[in-house]
Amino acid sequence: MRLSCIIPVLNEAAFLSRYTDYLASLKVGSHELIIVDGGSQDRSASLGRCIADRFTSTHRGRAHQMNAGAALATGDVLVFLHVDTLLPATAIEDIITATTEKESLWGGFDVRLSGHHPAFRMIETLMNLRSRLTGILTGDQTLFIRRDLFHVIGGFPNIPLMEDIAISRRLKRRARPAHITARVLTSSRRWEHQGILRTIIKMWLLRLAYFLGVDPNILVHYYYGKRG
Repeated sequence: MRLSCIIPVLNEAAFLSRYTDYLASLKVGSHELIIVDGGSQDRSASLGRCIADRFTSTHRGRAHQMNAGAALATGDVLVFLHVDTLLPATAIEDIITATTEKESLWGGFDVRLSGHHPAFRMIETLMNLRSRLTGILTGDQTLFIRRDLFHVIGGFPNIPLMEDIAISRRLKRRARPAHITARVLTSSRRWEHQGILRTIIKMWLLRLAYFLGVDPNILVHYYYGKRG
Protein backbone atom coordinates (compact mmCIF):
# COMPACT_ATOMS: atom_id res chain seq x y z
CA MET A 1 0.00 0.00 0.00
CA ARG A 2 1.57 3.26 -1.17
CA LEU A 3 0.55 6.77 -0.15
CA SER A 4 0.69 9.94 -2.23
CA CYS A 5 0.74 13.02 0.00
CA ILE A 6 -0.51 16.08 -1.89
CA ILE A 7 0.10 19.60 -0.58
CA PRO A 8 -1.33 22.71 -2.29
CA VAL A 9 0.65 25.87 -1.56
CA LEU A 10 0.29 29.59 -2.21
CA ASN A 11 2.93 31.94 -0.80
CA GLU A 12 3.91 29.48 1.93
CA ALA A 13 7.70 29.72 1.72
CA ALA A 14 7.93 30.31 5.47
CA PHE A 15 6.21 27.02 6.29
CA LEU A 16 8.08 25.08 3.59
CA SER A 17 11.39 26.35 4.95
CA ARG A 18 10.46 25.62 8.55
CA TYR A 19 9.21 22.08 7.89
CA THR A 20 11.64 20.88 5.20
CA ASP A 21 12.87 17.90 7.23
CA TYR A 22 9.35 16.97 8.29
CA LEU A 23 8.08 17.09 4.69
CA ALA A 24 11.01 15.00 3.52
CA SER A 25 10.02 12.35 6.08
CA LEU A 26 6.71 11.88 4.26
CA LYS A 27 8.66 10.33 1.37
CA VAL A 28 9.89 7.42 3.48
CA GLY A 29 9.92 4.06 1.71
CA SER A 30 7.89 3.99 -1.50
CA HIS A 31 5.52 6.80 -0.51
CA GLU A 32 5.58 10.03 -2.49
CA LEU A 33 5.21 13.75 -1.79
CA ILE A 34 3.55 16.00 -4.36
CA ILE A 35 3.54 19.80 -4.01
CA VAL A 36 1.28 21.94 -6.20
CA ASP A 37 1.94 25.67 -6.34
CA GLY A 38 -0.90 28.04 -7.17
CA GLY A 39 1.13 30.96 -8.51
CA SER A 40 3.14 32.03 -5.46
CA GLN A 41 5.01 35.33 -5.42
CA ASP A 42 7.57 34.11 -2.88
CA ARG A 43 10.01 31.15 -2.89
CA SER A 44 7.32 28.48 -2.53
CA ALA A 45 7.83 27.11 -6.04
CA SER A 46 11.62 26.80 -5.79
CA LEU A 47 11.39 25.22 -2.35
CA GLY A 48 8.65 22.87 -3.48
CA ARG A 49 10.75 21.61 -6.39
CA CYS A 50 13.59 20.80 -4.00
CA ILE A 51 11.46 19.07 -1.39
CA ALA A 52 8.87 17.08 -3.37
CA ASP A 53 9.13 13.92 -5.43
CA ARG A 54 6.78 15.57 -7.90
CA PHE A 55 6.07 19.26 -8.32
CA THR A 56 3.73 21.18 -10.57
CA SER A 57 2.39 24.72 -10.90
CA THR A 58 -1.15 25.63 -11.79
CA HIS A 59 -3.57 28.49 -11.27
CA ARG A 60 -4.74 29.45 -7.81
CA GLY A 61 -7.51 27.44 -6.16
CA ARG A 62 -7.13 24.71 -3.56
CA ALA A 63 -9.56 22.31 -5.28
CA HIS A 64 -7.90 22.77 -8.66
CA GLN A 65 -4.43 22.38 -7.14
CA MET A 66 -5.34 19.19 -5.29
CA ASN A 67 -6.92 17.70 -8.42
CA ALA A 68 -3.75 18.55 -10.33
CA GLY A 69 -1.69 16.80 -7.68
CA ALA A 70 -3.97 13.77 -7.75
CA ALA A 71 -3.49 13.53 -11.52
CA LEU A 72 0.25 13.05 -10.91
CA ALA A 73 -0.14 10.60 -8.04
CA THR A 74 0.82 6.94 -8.34
CA GLY A 75 -0.04 5.82 -4.80
CA ASP A 76 -2.99 3.67 -3.77
CA VAL A 77 -4.22 6.28 -1.28
CA LEU A 78 -4.25 10.05 -1.76
CA VAL A 79 -3.54 12.11 1.36
CA PHE A 80 -4.49 15.79 1.08
CA LEU A 81 -2.43 17.77 3.56
CA HIS A 82 -2.42 21.49 4.35
CA VAL A 83 1.08 22.93 4.50
CA ASP A 84 0.46 24.30 8.01
CA THR A 85 -0.71 20.94 9.38
CA LEU A 86 1.63 18.39 10.95
CA LEU A 87 0.79 14.69 10.88
CA PRO A 88 1.28 12.51 13.97
CA ALA A 89 4.24 10.15 13.96
CA THR A 90 1.99 7.15 13.35
CA ALA A 91 0.07 8.75 10.44
CA ILE A 92 1.35 6.54 7.62
CA GLU A 93 0.72 3.34 9.55
CA ASP A 94 -2.68 4.61 10.71
CA ILE A 95 -3.81 5.39 7.16
CA ILE A 96 -2.59 2.05 5.83
CA THR A 97 -4.36 0.21 8.64
CA ALA A 98 -7.58 2.14 8.05
CA THR A 99 -7.62 1.54 4.31
CA THR A 100 -6.55 -2.11 4.35
CA GLU A 101 -7.31 -3.93 7.59
CA LYS A 102 -10.47 -1.90 8.27
CA GLU A 103 -11.32 -1.63 4.54
CA SER A 104 -12.22 2.05 4.84
CA LEU A 105 -12.33 3.90 1.54
CA TRP A 106 -11.68 7.35 2.97
CA GLY A 107 -11.36 9.25 6.22
CA GLY A 108 -9.43 11.79 8.24
CA PHE A 109 -7.81 12.56 11.57
CA ASP A 110 -8.91 14.20 14.75
CA VAL A 111 -7.45 17.68 14.96
CA ARG A 112 -5.59 19.72 17.53
CA LEU A 113 -5.07 23.46 17.06
CA SER A 114 -1.61 24.88 17.70
CA GLY A 115 -2.75 27.84 19.84
CA HIS A 116 -2.60 27.75 23.64
CA HIS A 117 -5.76 29.75 24.37
CA PRO A 118 -8.30 27.58 26.30
CA ALA A 119 -10.91 28.37 23.63
CA PHE A 120 -8.94 26.32 21.11
CA ARG A 121 -9.46 23.18 23.19
CA MET A 122 -13.22 23.69 22.94
CA ILE A 123 -13.05 24.47 19.22
CA GLU A 124 -11.04 21.37 18.35
CA THR A 125 -13.28 19.16 20.51
CA LEU A 126 -16.37 20.44 18.71
CA MET A 127 -14.68 20.00 15.31
CA ASN A 128 -13.88 16.37 16.06
CA LEU A 129 -17.36 15.68 17.44
CA ARG A 130 -19.03 17.36 14.46
CA SER A 131 -17.16 15.22 11.96
CA ARG A 132 -18.22 12.03 13.74
CA LEU A 133 -21.86 13.04 13.96
CA THR A 134 -22.19 14.32 10.39
CA GLY A 135 -19.69 12.22 8.44
CA ILE A 136 -18.37 15.49 6.97
CA LEU A 137 -14.62 16.09 7.26
CA THR A 138 -12.75 19.30 6.58
CA GLY A 139 -9.34 19.90 5.04
CA ASP A 140 -7.79 20.66 8.43
CA GLN A 141 -8.36 17.00 9.30
CA THR A 142 -6.17 15.76 6.42
CA LEU A 143 -8.50 13.84 4.15
CA PHE A 144 -7.24 10.51 2.80
CA ILE A 145 -9.06 8.78 -0.05
CA ARG A 146 -8.47 5.59 -2.01
CA ARG A 147 -7.22 6.75 -5.40
CA ASP A 148 -9.66 4.63 -7.40
CA LEU A 149 -12.61 6.05 -5.45
CA PHE A 150 -11.30 9.60 -5.85
CA HIS A 151 -11.38 9.25 -9.62
CA VAL A 152 -14.76 7.49 -9.62
CA ILE A 153 -16.43 10.45 -7.87
CA GLY A 154 -14.65 12.97 -10.11
CA GLY A 155 -12.25 14.40 -7.53
CA PHE A 156 -12.80 17.72 -5.78
CA PRO A 157 -15.56 19.88 -7.25
CA ASN A 158 -13.92 22.83 -8.97
CA ILE A 159 -15.26 25.47 -6.59
CA PRO A 160 -13.25 28.21 -4.84
CA LEU A 161 -14.44 27.39 -1.32
CA MET A 162 -16.04 24.52 0.62
CA GLU A 163 -14.40 21.92 -1.63
CA ASP A 164 -13.73 19.74 1.43
CA ILE A 165 -17.40 19.82 2.46
CA ALA A 166 -18.50 19.09 -1.11
CA ILE A 167 -16.24 16.08 -1.58
CA SER A 168 -17.20 14.72 1.86
CA ARG A 169 -20.82 14.78 0.74
CA ARG A 170 -19.92 12.78 -2.35
CA LEU A 171 -17.78 10.32 -0.42
CA LYS A 172 -20.25 9.62 2.39
CA ARG A 173 -22.76 8.40 -0.22
CA ARG A 174 -20.26 5.61 -0.90
CA ALA A 175 -19.08 4.85 2.63
CA ARG A 176 -18.80 6.24 6.12
CA PRO A 177 -15.43 7.85 6.82
CA ALA A 178 -12.76 6.37 9.06
CA HIS A 179 -11.88 8.61 12.00
CA ILE A 180 -8.29 8.25 13.18
CA THR A 181 -8.03 9.33 16.80
CA ALA A 182 -4.34 10.30 16.56
CA ARG A 183 -4.42 14.07 16.11
CA VAL A 184 -2.96 16.23 13.40
CA LEU A 185 -1.61 19.54 14.64
CA THR A 186 -2.98 22.37 12.53
CA SER A 187 -2.10 26.03 12.73
CA SER A 188 -4.48 28.32 14.60
CA ARG A 189 -3.15 31.37 12.72
CA ARG A 190 -6.55 32.07 11.13
CA TRP A 191 -8.24 32.40 14.53
CA GLU A 192 -5.34 34.32 16.04
CA HIS A 193 -5.18 36.79 13.16
CA GLN A 194 -8.90 37.45 12.78
CA GLY A 195 -10.00 36.90 16.38
CA ILE A 196 -11.35 33.67 17.85
CA LEU A 197 -15.01 34.62 18.24
CA ARG A 198 -15.11 36.49 14.94
CA THR A 199 -13.63 33.51 13.08
CA ILE A 200 -16.06 31.05 14.68
CA ILE A 201 -19.05 33.17 13.70
CA LYS A 202 -17.67 33.73 10.20
CA MET A 203 -17.11 30.02 9.56
CA TRP A 204 -20.52 29.01 10.86
CA LEU A 205 -22.20 31.64 8.69
CA LEU A 206 -20.25 30.47 5.65
CA ARG A 207 -21.18 26.83 6.22
CA LEU A 208 -24.81 27.71 6.85
CA ALA A 209 -24.94 29.76 3.66
CA TYR A 210 -23.33 26.92 1.71
CA PHE A 211 -25.79 24.34 3.04
CA LEU A 212 -28.62 26.70 2.11
CA GLY A 213 -27.36 26.73 -1.45
CA VAL A 214 -25.40 29.98 -1.75
CA ASP A 215 -22.89 29.80 -4.62
CA PRO A 216 -19.29 29.26 -3.35
CA ASN A 217 -18.19 31.86 -5.92
CA ILE A 218 -20.10 34.39 -3.84
CA LEU A 219 -18.98 33.03 -0.47
CA VAL A 220 -15.31 33.19 -1.40
CA HIS A 221 -15.47 37.00 -1.55
CA TYR A 222 -16.75 37.09 2.03
CA TYR A 223 -14.10 34.60 3.17
CA TYR A 224 -11.09 36.30 1.56
CA GLY A 225 -12.38 39.84 1.26
CA LYS A 226 -10.80 41.77 -1.61
CA ARG A 227 -8.36 38.91 -2.27
CA GLY A 228 -11.23 36.65 -3.40
